[in-house]
Amino acid sequence: MLWDTLRSIDYFKDPTPYIYKQNFLHTDEYDKLYENQNNLQHQIWQDFDYRFRIGFEFKDDHSDIDLSREVICLWFFRERSDDTRSYIHLNGKKKLNYLANTLFITKSKDIDLIQKKKKYIRHPLVQLDMTNSQWETVLAKYR
Repeated sequence: MLWDTLRSIDYFKDPTPYIYKQNFLHTDEYDKLYENQNNLQHQIWQDFDYRFRIGFEFKDDHSDIDLSREVICLWFFRERSDDTRSYIHLNGKKKLNYLANTLFITKSKDIDLIQKKKKYIRHPLVQLDMTNSQWETVLAKYR
């Protein structure tokens, strides 16, 4: 299962429970998915979908995030040429770097992406379909 890669060092409680895991997938697999981000019908994406059996949507920018979901589960696909210093602002308190191949999960809807100097063209990401039940199962590992 996709969540099996999560460890206790990826879980944080403050300011609200969240998971932040860098290098979520092995770099080779991530790179292939990244290179084919404009073709979700590519075999590498089909294999990802088949292997993990979790719904997902590729978003071109953080402004496309669906905050109506039970759990906000984002996997960042930062552009290689993006040299801006961007970060996720969680609950107006916590700054988390917007880094490639990083997974971010929370139930909080208070999420903003902030750019330090200039705005880059786009901030691609994958929004994974994580249910409240899956979130509770993952959290049970840390209790």
